[in-house]
Amino acid sequence: METGTVHDLPFVPEARWIWGEGEESPRNEWRCFRTSFIPVVDSVGKAELLLSADTRYVLYVNGVLVGRGPVRSYHHQYAYDVYEISHLLHSGAPNSIAVLVLHFGVATFYSLRGRGGLLAQLTFSGTGSIEPANRSEASGAGGKSSTEPRKSIVTDSSWKTELHAGHDPHQARMSVQHAFAESTDARLWDDSWTEAGFDDSGWQAAHTIGPVGTAPWTGMMERDIPMLTEEVVYPARVESLNQTRPPAWSIAIDVKYHWEDSGADHANHYQVAGMVAALIRLFEPGLVTLCMVETSFLACAINGQLYEKSDFDGEDPKLELGVELTAGDHLLLLDVSGKDHGKAFRIALDANVPFEVVSPLESSSLSNETQPSPVVTVGPYKHMVIKDTDVVDAKETEDYVEALSKVTETIKQIKTIDDLVSGAYPVKAISPSLVRLEDTFAMSIWKQDSVSHAVPVSLQLLAAANGVPVEAPLFEGSDTEFVLDFGKQWSGFLEFELNAPEGTVIDMYGYEFQQDGWRQETYGLDNTLRYICREGRQSYVSPVRRGFRYLMVTVRGGVRPTLWYKVVVRQSNFPVAQIGEFQCSDPLLNDIWEISRHTTRLCMEDTFVDCPAYEQTFWVGDSRNEALVNYYVFGATDIVERCMRLVPGSAGQTPYYGDQVPSGWVSVIPNWTFFWVIACKEYVDYTGKIQFAEDIWPHVKYTLDHYLQHIGEDGLFSFRGWNLLDWAPIDQPRDGVVTHQTMFLVKTLYAAAELAETANDSEQAVLYRERAAQLAEAINRQLWSEEQQAYVDCIHADGRVSSIFSMQTQVVALICHIANGKRESILREYLLAPPEHFVKIGSPFMSFFYYEALAKYGETGRMLEDIRQHFGEMIENDATTCWEMYPGFKENRANPRMLTRSHCHAWSAAPGYFLGDQLLGVKPLTPGWTQVKVAPSPGDLRYAKGRIPLPVQGCIEVSWKLDAQQRLFQIRVSAPKEIQLEVECPTGYTPDITIVRI
Repeated sequence: METGTVHDLPFVPEARWIWGEGEESPRNEWRCFRTSFIPVVDSVGKAELLLSADTRYVLYVNGVLVGRGPVRSYHHQYAYDVYEISHLLHSGAPNSIAVLVLHFGVATFYSLRGRGGLLAQLTFSGTGSIEPANRSEASGAGGKSSTEPRKSIVTDSSWKTELHAGHDPHQARMSVQHAFAESTDARLWDDSWTEAGFDDSGWQAAHTIGPVGTAPWTGMMERDIPMLTEEVVYPARVESLNQTRPPAWSIAIDVKYHWEDSGADHANHYQVAGMVAALIRLFEPGLVTLCMVETSFLACAINGQLYEKSDFDGEDPKLELGVELTAGDHLLLLDVSGKDHGKAFRIALDANVPFEVVSPLESSSLSNETQPSPVVTVGPYKHMVIKDTDVVDAKETEDYVEALSKVTETIKQIKTIDDLVSGAYPVKAISPSLVRLEDTFAMSIWKQDSVSHAVPVSLQLLAAANGVPVEAPLFEGSDTEFVLDFGKQWSGFLEFELNAPEGTVIDMYGYEFQQDGWRQETYGLDNTLRYICREGRQSYVSPVRRGFRYLMVTVRGGVRPTLWYKVVVRQSNFPVAQIGEFQCSDPLLNDIWEISRHTTRLCMEDTFVDCPAYEQTFWVGDSRNEALVNYYVFGATDIVERCMRLVPGSAGQTPYYGDQVPSGWVSVIPNWTFFWVIACKEYVDYTGKIQFAEDIWPHVKYTLDHYLQHIGEDGLFSFRGWNLLDWAPIDQPRDGVVTHQTMFLVKTLYAAAELAETANDSEQAVLYRERAAQLAEAINRQLWSEEQQAYVDCIHADGRVSSIFSMQTQVVALICHIANGKRESILREYLLAPPEHFVKIGSPFMSFFYYEALAKYGETGRMLEDIRQHFGEMIENDATTCWEMYPGFKENRANPRMLTRSHCHAWSAAPGYFLGDQLLGVKPLTPGWTQVKVAPSPGDLRYAKGRIPLPVQGCIEVSWKLDAQQRLFQIRVSAPKEIQLEVECPTGYTPDITIVRI
């Protein structure tokens, strides 16, 4: 996957990047582009459209939605897509190409901030040609007269553009990982703009930015994976029907970008010492209820009366405080100091009397003319951007602590508006671009009244794909809320069609889990959509990807019942056939394998992603395990190679490579880079692609040579970064010698040595093996505890040896071949009977490595026991996909009632790999799987059968039955004739082997 130069790209010299007037990189802008033309279509030739945009696009040809893109990439390797669209064109008649471009204008976890831009080129081969739709148009591509037929049209100033007037850009971020929540007013926009006959004469001419190669898109390359799927999925049922009332007032503010001018350019952590303030105006005495909706805060003050967080009721992170207030103005102050990653600031208010919320600056000398937000900031007293690998200056830390104490004192002293505006601290209004009033997320999860109703049978027909409209009940004076259960987790684009009166508000909120009347809110993710209806029948397809199982639909302000024709999700993922299969004598294991497969599919987008809801982020380390599962259930290779090649692009941010790429968060987890190296080696093993090894090797060497600089005089690896392996409370500090990480470096060096040999760098292979042996020796000399008969978790940066011992560290010692002799025997016993005081495994991700260790020593029975216990708990709780964590640990949870944060996480799909690897026993013996061993390890099962895809073509089918009484093992193996097979039966059984060649 090489970046193309301007000279070797298929764009003609006249092609230009284009945009509209205004900012280069506007925040959350949806911009529409069109061009019209008359094609002369050649039945033999092609009409090839090349297309790219910053940040995302949706392509329409003559009103037909054709595709979405581009795939995530770096600006020095920016991706473009190729479409063959001749079948969509009408020869001799006006045609249109229309493109909706979503420019984020901020850095996310899957995109870097660039600038708004669209690049397109339509070229005809054969005798096909293009004429302008309007003969009076200016010259087209190549400077030819517009009256002459030509072979191509390109983006230039002849294209028309207009802001999508129905899109409300004043939205909060969905999360720090994502871009923005969505709100569209259909009354303000004609959705026929994509069609050929649309009149765009009132639109502006596009502004040209520059030719191909213009910054920031200095290099480009063609999309290296197939287009993703769009499969229409209907809901399974209507789960519930409620009559509800939302809070009277709510707001969401992207306060990070207010604190920091350059905040849009990165997604790093920051620390702030500061407050926010608002004025609550009551028109008569009453009870006011304040709800902090997923907002980090330390204390609250109303008219100088301090309320600690412990004074609030509710379940963190949704906390409520009720206060009786007199008529008049009341100053609300909130201490929002602390570390943050860019979450929206959200509060909601309700009262039993009329009220309004206004800016404290409304009548002060600091007032401005527009008063864009009723909430203002006080401070910051101190602001710091934090990177994982940076050491924070001691003086800066000292200043921050001092600033925190100032905030604590100040919040007690400010009792009136005069106190606020006369203080020696900046009080600042917030830009309207950062403010969202009527916060859909807060309104969806915090209701003042909710009355449940039985679901009418007629409403259940929303789950039927028959096109007959279904009437949603209308509750006078209240909102109508119904929840759709789509039966499983899905990931894609919402689509709906309805008939409604003008001004009806449709709010949609996707979430993953509910049980026994309790709903797990998507704290950390504003997974909402607002749509304001025009009059009559209408449809909408969202351009924003979402993951969910349940969809809450709330109809607000309707004057007559809404008629619903459909609510569906266009399931979108990397295109795979469900080649892999597994079935055995234990129905529970069958269910577990199935949710593992479904999870992996949902987490295969244009890269592997950790989860389809919360993040949609390509976490580099996760993808190693996800790739192995994929090999055994789908056999897809393009997505793996794309992921592996994408990682070195982060070298411009850090030589250690990012733990999620491409991303505005400069973060390093050394283990994730180490897993990437191991995954590169495993990809070569799976495919046999020598060229990939040669291409990737210089990048592997580049980063490992930087890591090796962190081996100290004691021979151990010490690194400042996010030294993560598991969510469980093991001792893995952000600085110092972390044992599991040091061990994985040993394994990585050996894997890199194999890559080096494949890439014909035998000298470096020898060197890396030597460094690996030296590092292993240092680990055994300094990190083993004779007293505990185990490896310590770490040595802290101050030299303090950890007193914590974990199963995680011992497991890694076994799979990285660190422990040997007596030590190996001791740790093998721990695999089956861990010491009681050892930290236990806390995530399915770590279980993957645990299962590797069990497989290494033939402990299939113990593996199955663990899979049944932990994944069985998921099945018992109605899981259709694998959870991110096991219950029992507080880490990475919004509150203790959550069984897990994400209910769909591909790093957790280990059974999809190990049930095929162990129970079916299918393992490669040579790169490219030209020689394969089939050696089932039955455990306690009576039979198993399944299919494992091969990397190029075909698959291996295995079916076996075990007769314990007669000690007979019958096995049938089917494989392509080109594959050399080696079949082994379990020891102690008489083999009955059948081999079928295809």
